[in-house]
Formats: sequence, C-alpha cells, structure tokens
Amino acid sequence: MKAILFDRFGGTEVLHEADIEVPQPGPGQVRVRVEAAGVNALDGKIRSGALQAIFPTPLPAIPGHEVAGVVDALGEGVQNVNVGDEVLGWSDTGSYAQYALATTLATKPAGLDWQHAVALPVAGETAERTLNLLGVTAGETVLIHGAAGAVGTLAVQLATARGARVIGTAGAANQEYLASLGATTTLYGEGLVERVRTLAPDGVDAVLDLAGKGALEDSITLRGGTERIVTIADFRAHQLGITFSTAQERSAARLAALAEDAGNGKIVTVVTAYPLAQAATAQQVSDAGHVRGKLVLTLD
Repeated sequence: MKAILFDRFGGTEVLHEADIEVPQPGPGQVRVRVEAAGVNALDGKIRSGALQAIFPTPLPAIPGHEVAGVVDALGEGVQNVNVGDEVLGWSDTGSYAQYALATTLATKPAGLDWQHAVALPVAGETAERTLNLLGVTAGETVLIHGAAGAVGTLAVQLATARGARVIGTAGAANQEYLASLGATTTLYGEGLVERVRTLAPDGVDAVLDLAGKGALEDSITLRGGTERIVTIADFRAHQLGITFSTAQERSAARLAALAEDAGNGKIVTVVTAYPLAQAATAQQVSDAGHVRGKLVLTLD
C-alpha cells in the first residue's frame, strides 16, 4: 500500500511516499480502507522530534491520528462492526496511508462526507474535554484564544450550545468566520487585554488557550489569577501554574453523537483538503498556524 513515512526527525522534507505492506488487524482491531486522514499540529511536532520525550516515536513512522473510511477486515474478538461499514475514529498505526488499523471507531452518518467526518475525532474530544475542565456553563463568558482552528471551531459551537458567551480571538481574515459560528470576535496580539475588557466589562469566567504564543500572560491578567485557564498549546503552563490538558480517554459513543450532530447540521466543520501525495504541503500549512478549520488528506 501507499503511505507517507518519515525515517528521521526534521522538517516536512523528511516526509516521503513509500510502498509498504498492508497491516493486519490484531485482537480488537479493525482495518480501515482510508478515505480521509486528519492533519493536526501534533503531527508536525512529533515529526520534528520536539516531542520525542513525551511521545516516543519508533522510526520509520506513519503520521496521523484520525481516520475515516470503510472497514476492510476484522481482528479477533471485534463485535458490532462489520466489513463494509463506513466509520470514523482514531488510528492505531498512522492514518496517512491507504489502510490503517483502529480500535475506537464510530459509524459515519450517511449525511456526513469523509472530509468533514475526519475533522471530528481529535478536535471534538479536545473541545469537549477542555470545556469540561473549565466547567463552562450557561450565562458565563469564556475567552478562546485561536478560536478559528479545528478545535476552536468546535469549542465555540459547543460552548455556545451550553449557553455561554464566547469571545474568540483570531486574525483579521477569520473575524467574519468566527462571528458566523456565534462568537464575539476580536484580534489577537498587542492590546488584547484592553479589547477584551471593552467587550466583557464584567470580566471573563474562563479562558481556553488553543494558540500559545504568549496568550497565557494576557489570560492571567484578564482572570486576575490562574484559576479556570486551560491550554493545549503552551508548554510553559506548569511554570505559570496553569493546567495543560492532553488527550484523555477516546469515546466511540461521544464521537458518534458528534458525528450525528455534524451530519444533521447542528455542528459545522470547515475543511481544507489536500491529496495524500501533498502531505508535506499540508503539514507546512499546519506548522505555520492560523489555519481556518481543519486540514485533511484525501485518498482516491
């Protein structure tokens, strides 16, 4: 099968296409014929070697944690999944490939296409987990840094659905986009504290940092301390007394509910797609930041 590999750590130039053997599912696993794979900022950080101490990666490696496609084979003991089922979920073996193995999957609704389906697993789990950590409830105001990306797109909608008011930061090009999701928008960067205080004179109840890049200092100022601030993007969090949140338990049931909401239009996802052969280009875009919605790879 065709797959994107990296044999050494480095920039996107280390990614290359290779022909390798089709993986065989082990107990509890299924093999998925991949239709779309998600591209995440984490993919680039693992590829660079920057996270080797946290996420040890044997080489050669196939990038990618999200997969959407058709079940192709079943491992021993697999129940409630059949060959031919259309699914989405988390890849066990890397998803930048024609075939991937997976353990945690949800059925893809008929009204949800492959590209938008694969936008949900990581971003959906992250958005829900962080909003739960923050305890966001109706009537509160939550500030979301970097709200136009894949996680932010869902976090804005999920927080709004809880009855919270969302102030979302993004670049000038994404202000209208964020407003369409239900957020009160503002630019990131110098003067942010004053802009947010103008928009929320009674203060913000919680802050979710999806951007990094120095947003935590402004968050502490706006909150008057470190309580109810969560980041997934700034590794200085612990030094500042702030919660850094990483992936938790993967829930097929919750993913299925998110997929159902996306399929019937209750949740909006926005994607930019590249063919598998252009995986390096997609990661370059991801590494540069300021992505609107989700980057995905498509397979023929």
